[in-house]
Amino acid sequence: MSVRQLRAIGSDVTGCRACPRLVAWREQTARDKVARFADQSYWARPVPGFGDPEARVLILGLAPAAHGGNRTGRIFTGDRSGDFLYASLFRTGFANQPTSVSRDDGLVLRGAFVSAVNRCAPPANKPTPQERDRCLPFLGREIAALAELRVIVALGSFAWDGALRALRANGVSVPSPKPRFGHGTEMQVGPVTLVGCFHPSQQNTFTGKLTEPMMDAIFDRAAALAHER
Repeated sequence: MSVRQLRAIGSDVTGCRACPRLVAWREQTARDKVARFADQSYWARPVPGFGDPEARVLILGLAPAAHGGNRTGRIFTGDRSGDFLYASLFRTGFANQPTSVSRDDGLVLRGAFVSAVNRCAPPANKPTPQERDRCLPFLGREIAALAELRVIVALGSFAWDGALRALRANGVSVPSPKPRFGHGTEMQVGPVTLVGCFHPSQQNTFTGKLTEPMMDAIFDRAAALAHER
């Protein structure tokens, strides 16, 4: 059932044109390519979630990168953030290889599903609140379809907030006041444990705010939490 549900959600995601600003931006980015990708065809559509339908761990980002997921059609694929993320997932046993460069590169996730709050690449990586809210039902549907889900790893404060909003929309009781995001922060929200992790953006990884051991520790902890119950 999860496989069929996730495929249906993915189909709905890729056909979405609900946010005119984001539609225009993702398509303009595909036309005005950067030099290093000038010979490539861009996906230029919303990007669905990706991974194991029986995942116990959901890894949640902000949105596809303009020249990453918006180009390749797979979340966190073909950009520096994805390089950092999937290398960590490989080291911690969630992925069969340390790289993610295209939809047909052989990458398989085990026990993990990767998604985002917003499915279109936004200008300056900043969706508006309205754009976030239009997209959130897709995340809510993915959470409901992942029947074995136990842990959500939120990559950054935007993903932390989006996870809580999606869970609340699914009828899960969320603590009030809403707990603040922090790297390594954990909180139980209904049937899942929400875990905070700094986003693997170059701003964080190049400055040492997020290191490989720090991210590996988050996914090792997520794996342990996923099998506690």
